Amino acid sequence: MKKIFLALTLLLALTACGGSAAPSTDIKVNLTDFQFIPTQFTVPAGQEIALDAANNGGVIHNFIIMNLGQTVGTEYTKEDDANVYWKLELPAGATSDNISFAAPTELGEYEVVCSTPGHVQAGMIGKLVVVAGE
Repeated sequence: MKKIFLALTLLLALTACGGSAAPSTDIKVNLTDFQFIPTQFTVPAGQEIALDAANNGGVIHNFIIMNLGQTVGTEYTKEDDANVYWKLELPAGATSDNISFAAPTELGEYEVVCSTPGHVQAGMIGKLVVVAGE
């Protein structure tokens, strides 16, 4: 019984971490007030990525991928606009329809944020991991 409980606990913990280690050309994300669900996305470099996003929050949210090596720090400001790789803006209750973007060609970890004031500070930060494609 203890082994089953331990195995289930481990499985739930791994699931809660969000994201997938296997690269995918399809991203599904829920944008809620103050978080992305999941928080991590792994994509193959240079591939076309289909994004299925739903804003389940009460205000406008963004899915902003920063350039490689760029972070917004504690608050997204106008100065960060120059360091954006790609951006999607969704009003409250909206979903993305037929949205896609080309994954970066440089391998690495890219910060994903929401620019709505206060959201980065509240922890609405994710990660896009770009890995070698097939």
